[in-house]
Amino acid sequence: MTPGVVMEIGRQAIEVTLVLAAPMLLSALVVGLVVSIFQAATQLNEATLQFVPKLVVMFMVLILVGPWMLEYMIDYIQRLFESIPQLIG
Repeated sequence: MTPGVVMEIGRQAIEVTLVLAAPMLLSALVVGLVVSIFQAATQLNEATLQFVPKLVVMFMVLILVGPWMLEYMIDYIQRLFESIPQLIG
């Protein structure tokens, strides 16, 4: 196994991680921004006002996008396991 192959496997792993984390992180970012604007406009500084909406939206995103995320991860793992004989030999 050459260093180039190791770097390619690492690059693919990071790419899969970013793609799988993006929906959850982006939804939390958008909800946090909206709640922060609301808090600034109303001058309410309550910590649960940030936490609860983010939790609810991230749970809903996980329900909606979860099957796709699982399919994407399974596809990557299958491709990785199928490439093991070529990597060893």
